[in-house]
Amino acid sequence: MTDIREASMVGRATDGRLVQRPLSPHLQIYKPQISTAISIFHRITGIALSVGALLLVCWLIAAASGDAAYDGLSGFLRSWFGVLILFGWTVALWYHFCAGLRHLAWDAGYGFDLPTMHLTGKAVLAATAVLTVLTWIAVIIVW
Repeated sequence: MTDIREASMVGRATDGRLVQRPLSPHLQIYKPQISTAISIFHRITGIALSVGALLLVCWLIAAASGDAAYDGLSGFLRSWFGVLILFGWTVALWYHFCAGLRHLAWDAGYGFDLPTMHLTGKAVLAATAVLTVLTWIAVIIVW
């Protein structure tokens, strides 16, 4: 008896001969491209920003709870690990913003040709780096 999963993987090539289709074409056939990576990381940074929003809520609760709670959380955020978290959150924020602008351009119907997709993908990465560095320069000046 033939397993239904095996039967669903049989297809025909353009010349009509039977071929075994791959299980996951997106993993076995397609090469990673910058647009794919940008899109996947856009989703990941959206999740990271949600977690960062929880940290922001904790900071607000600590500020409303009194000096001891605020000093404790502030001390953590000023530690090397806290600064690393804040830096990562800043990268996620700017990346998500820039990739979101790219998606808005796509929604308007612009930038679908391959050279433009590659260019805007690289622009997202460059803008993220520049905006993150500028943000942290401002943080260091104010700090």
